[in-house]
Amino acid sequence: MSAQASNPCIICVAITGSVPTKANNPAVPITIAEQIESTHAAFEAGASIAHCHVRDDAGLPTSDPERFARLKEGIETHCPGMIVQLSTGGRSGAGQARGGMLPLSPDMASLSVGSNNFPTRVYENPPDLVDWLAAEMLKYDVKPEIEAFDLSHIVQATRMAADGRLKSPLYVQFVMGVKNAMPADERIFDIYIETLNRLAPDAVWCGAGIGANQVVVNEWSIKRGGHTRAGLEDNMRLDRDTLAPSNAALVARAVDLCAKYDRPVATWQQARTILGLRPVTV
Repeated sequence: MSAQASNPCIICVAITGSVPTKANNPAVPITIAEQIESTHAAFEAGASIAHCHVRDDAGLPTSDPERFARLKEGIETHCPGMIVQLSTGGRSGAGQARGGMLPLSPDMASLSVGSNNFPTRVYENPPDLVDWLAAEMLKYDVKPEIEAFDLSHIVQATRMAADGRLKSPLYVQFVMGVKNAMPADERIFDIYIETLNRLAPDAVWCGAGIGANQVVVNEWSIKRGGHTRAGLEDNMRLDRDTLAPSNAALVARAVDLCAKYDRPVATWQQARTILGLRPVTV
């Protein structure tokens, strides 16, 4: 048995996001019912975390806690044990409205600890809002997924853990390939890993690539012993000419890469243990 064979890989599925529409790809799940069905298929394919955004009746992004509650309940019912991770991202709301779903006490929630450029705007995460979101996550026993769009975000997250604003061990996701932010560069990827290991040796990390970079970053992550993310939020194609038929298809591609590198796909039970999440009974 190789060393990798005893290191399960957690696969997160990012089901919808705030940007993709059915005009981009008809498989993008927009309604709560579609999201639950798509998540169930991805769960069956091997995903153990569901990264969730919600949309309003017009299909626009929202931070509506009631919609998040219905989606959370549906995933917990139809995907028993799956880790529910709700987004506090800035495309869905402003200010403290971004954390309005945290009293639902999901297993996890995304947390961006710094600002950066997006394709057409600045993704603003001011320090006071970051501190408030982090405090709410501590209050409601929600494990943050630190979304690192820049090297400084890794440094900031480790500072926040050191002074108690975040609970250790950290879970950090390296996001690469967003236009105007950090490119999908393998050498930079290795610098991210080295920096996190040096500053927070007990941290767990995940890699996410945007667009055509999704499968590239999937492979870098799996090969290096980390965890990874797939899904229609980040990428709507299997290749330049082929739309992805589902979230499950993108998860299946990551599962195939796990086999290539002798990495077992983490079950939801293993994922909860690796991340130090509260146990659930199913």
